[in-house]
Amino acid sequence: MGRKAKYTLEQKVKACEDYLQGRKSAIQIARELNMGKQGKTIIRLWSKKYKAYGPSAFEETHSNKSYSKQFKEKVVKEYLEGKGSICDLTVKYGVSNQGTVCMWIKRYNNHIELKDYIPKREVYMAERRKTSFNERLEIVKYCLDHERRIADTAALYKCSYAQVYSWLKKYEADGIEALKDNRGKRKKEEELTELEKAQRTIAKLEREKEEFKRKYELLKKAEETERW
Repeated sequence: MGRKAKYTLEQKVKACEDYLQGRKSAIQIARELNMGKQGKTIIRLWSKKYKAYGPSAFEETHSNKSYSKQFKEKVVKEYLEGKGSICDLTVKYGVSNQGTVCMWIKRYNNHIELKDYIPKREVYMAERRKTSFNERLEIVKYCLDHERRIADTAALYKCSYAQVYSWLKKYEADGIEALKDNRGKRKKEEELTELEKAQRTIAKLEREKEEFKRKYELLKKAEETERW
């Protein structure tokens, strides 16, 4: 399913022209477009893409890109060999954003296998289906145990991407209770009693502990594989 662009093609082209021709700095443009802390970085990336591909660099796509394991490894190795910055490689290989390349590098350096990514378009179009509390909990735990691969999880359990994404966010914010019917609305901090605040803090620490344990087990498996 296509993603709605936050900025128009005209805005992006004008931003790039202003930056490349020295009329405005990246910070000035980012402020004018209310882009937040990462705005200047985004403007510089846009400009590199625009310089390389022209306005076609900003054409709206209607599906997620596919990235093979071999492609990811090629990009990561070029970075590690000093053949280009993250920004340069993002532009060179037409990757959607720098964060994606950063994630590949991080996984590679942590000895986590880079896998083929082929978008499961059907899960974005799938209708929501009714689920029990136990099903939602099972789905969320499976997703967390498998590197938060939401699309893969949705395809396996025959539900929509939006459902899995929503359950995951609710669980990470408020724990198991948030997966129960009519429990998805999060109370504001000022509405909580002292006991509820303490319970929320404890639940958050427990989830962080579980996440650390998952990451540790992944790294341990990778080290064991290397020894073989």
